[in-house]
Amino acid sequence: MSNTSSSPSPSVGKLVNAIAFAADKHKSQRRKDAEASPYINHPIGLVNVLVNEGGIINNDVLCAAVLHDTIEDTETTAQELSSHFGEKIASIVMEVTDDKNLPKAERKLQQIAHAVHSSHEAKLVKLADKICNLRDMLASPPAGWDLVRRKAYFDWADQVSNGLKGTNSKLENILKSLIARSSELKQ
Repeated sequence: MSNTSSSPSPSVGKLVNAIAFAADKHKSQRRKDAEASPYINHPIGLVNVLVNEGGIINNDVLCAAVLHDTIEDTETTAQELSSHFGEKIASIVMEVTDDKNLPKAERKLQQIAHAVHSSHEAKLVKLADKICNLRDMLASPPAGWDLVRRKAYFDWADQVSNGLKGTNSKLENILKSLIARSSELKQ
């Protein structure tokens, strides 16, 4: 006989709410790959990497991972995240959110500069994000990205990763091995 509960634990419920929230916010968005896959696959992928490859079970980190692009890529506000999920999760999301008012080149430089100063939780989200993005770049790169642009993304991810050292050795080793695979990129 299985032991079933009438309601999920608060942490499971919060994570499921975060997934539903992110799915709603990203519902009309697609990834830049040739298949234009549903955008929600990306934040769910981060949670998968954190739990199943990094051994991370901190619910605030997992919720922030699934919500990590909501402020940057949707109409979501920090106040909205804070009221739905609490100040801690909103703070982690804000740490990994680029300021879209800045030019792209400046945003990339800021990610490199800010990585080392980020909280441990934000660094975990950033590691998972880079892992997922590099895997996507190897398996199904963004449509229209030539070899030079894809290699530049790997180089930039390597620079960001320097500021994430000492966060989670499993995730860091995965990221390092992915960065080393940039030589596998084909035209």
